[in-house]
Amino acid sequence: MLLVLATALAASARADGFPATRALVDKGFLVGAQARLLDSGESLGSIAPDQQMTPASVSKLYTAAAALKQWGPQKRFTTELRSDGAIVDGVLKGDLILDGGGDPGMTSEDYWLLVQGLAQRGIRRIDGRVLASQWRFGPVPCVTTDRCNARMRTRHAFDAQLTSTAVDFATWCARVMPGDAEGVPARVTSCTGPTPLTRVDNRVITVAQAETGISAERTTANGEDTMVVSGQVRLGSAPSNVYRSSADPAVQTLKTLASLMENAGIAVTQGYATTSTRPGSTTQVLSAVEGKPLQEQLLRMLNYSNNFMADVLALNLVSGAPSMQSAGAALDAFATSIPGHGPVSLRSGSGLTPESHTSASGVTALLDDMYHQSALFPVFVAGMQTPVNGPMNFIRRGSQRFQQNVMIKTGTLNEPVPVRAVAGYFRTLSGRWGAFTVMVNGRAPTPYINWTTTLEAVASDVDAMIAGH
Repeated sequence: MLLVLATALAASARADGFPATRALVDKGFLVGAQARLLDSGESLGSIAPDQQMTPASVSKLYTAAAALKQWGPQKRFTTELRSDGAIVDGVLKGDLILDGGGDPGMTSEDYWLLVQGLAQRGIRRIDGRVLASQWRFGPVPCVTTDRCNARMRTRHAFDAQLTSTAVDFATWCARVMPGDAEGVPARVTSCTGPTPLTRVDNRVITVAQAETGISAERTTANGEDTMVVSGQVRLGSAPSNVYRSSADPAVQTLKTLASLMENAGIAVTQGYATTSTRPGSTTQVLSAVEGKPLQEQLLRMLNYSNNFMADVLALNLVSGAPSMQSAGAALDAFATSIPGHGPVSLRSGSGLTPESHTSASGVTALLDDMYHQSALFPVFVAGMQTPVNGPMNFIRRGSQRFQQNVMIKTGTLNEPVPVRAVAGYFRTLSGRWGAFTVMVNGRAPTPYINWTTTLEAVASDVDAMIAGH
């Protein structure tokens, strides 16, 4: 009887197409998986494919697909400097309003171009205020522990606050360089200029022999951010960049503008402030910058799993006064329109929200649908990582055949339970396209599951599919 049962279980493991991944179930994890060929729809295997799971950053595939379908690959967001004041002898008589366009990828270089637009008009002084308008959205109330805690302090960049009027992904960047001699403090500058744009508490010491080791925390008190940078930097070593999210991205934008205005020789007489008021109909555009096309934005968002970009894109999908709740509802509506998708509840575009749920069959349906969108598929798949060339070292697992024949997006959460998710496309040895999704969720904070264990199991199963078809 035991022999018959063992034989039946072995046959079942082979039939589900994910024998190595199924072993994670025996370790106490919830597992949902599905794989299919995209030309015929043939199922290559599944494990509880309709089970609702937390997808983590695999959610970004929904955001990318929804954005592509709504706007197309060449969509650009426009950021403007506006005013209703007259320009008299190089003086702008009135307030200057930054009209944030909800661009998820605005950088300091883009704002430099905006300020140069003022200089080219001959403006040398603004007799008024510089206002950063967040009328589209922002500051957006936090809905995750990460972002809520980051309003006061953080050691990360992934928990950036959200606004339509941001710069550099709502993240401060400090550049740490060794001092001139052993034992002296390191030099700390902004990554875009010689002077830090926010307060810096520099506790980094220059050392002669030991290796560089830097830690940083952004703290906030009385509305001011401080980058607390600690550790050591080796004498003669190259600069190190440290990124930490800002507590108020619109204020960060104003500090960036103030620095750029000063460098351009443009004085501001009445200071800088944020506002939620939309620029009036009588204002005129004095300078404007179009951001990078959506296809380039998605490449960065997916490749580096940029949470800020994903959530800002999701907020842009909503008309009116967007919130994380309405952005999640827009993504849910998009997902349920996909043939064969099934139930879904996405609370964010980034996947930072552990309350988000979908199924392996749902994600695979999304991948299938995008594969058949001939005008959008090349842009969609381009943002995924081929492990052998990917910027993230941890995905370089499995055989060379697996690493060279898959394009994947991963998702990671560690609290309140561990989540390891991976979804994407593969090419079989005969050139056929397939799609697969594997989501592994813990039932409690422990046991912990690492990426090596997850990816080696998934790689083993998908490698067999690649070779067998």
